[in-house]
Amino acid sequence: MALLRRAFVALGIAGLVAAVLRIRGTGGTPPQQGGWRELSGPELR
Repeated sequence: MALLRRAFVALGIAGLVAAVLRIRGTGGTPPQQGGWRELSGPELR
């Protein structure tokens, strides 16, 4: 019986974590500007 209770507690905690991550919205759009560019001349110092 204890094993079954532990399994339900683990599933409940996993569900709470998934709900919090979904509500917070960990994704988002990546930046549309910036990034890498080639350096030349005095910028190399």
